Amino acid sequence: MVTVMSEPNEQVFFAACATRPILDQIANKWTIMILTVLCARPQRFNAIKRQLEGVSQKALTQALRRLERNGLVARRVVPVSPVAVEYSLTPLGRSLQQPFEALYNWTREHLPALEQAQREFDRRSTNPHEEII
Repeated sequence: MVTVMSEPNEQVFFAACATRPILDQIANKWTIMILTVLCARPQRFNAIKRQLEGVSQKALTQALRRLERNGLVARRVVPVSPVAVEYSLTPLGRSLQQPFEALYNWTREHLPALEQAQREFDRRSTNPHEEII
């Protein structure tokens, strides 16, 4: 169980903390999306890329390598012609499925409030002298 909130003096977000690089990598926007895409089933590189609008080949390659290095994704060469590579979640990677689903569901549930807050912020930003009530 994570006790970050109950132990505010713990320096878990300091650069020297061992968890910091892992949290940085997991929180990366492509990482979350890649792992979510792979939750359904193993997929080839191009199938993953097609589902992640805006990801470059380089960014996807780098993210998949980081995920493989951290033991979250497995890479398997498929012996077909031409040779293909398939990516799948490892058991460790699959353990992130529940937190990612919770985050996604939270986003969907709170989307109207988030959009309203953004509109209000943008309105104030374009009229900085407007009084906030």
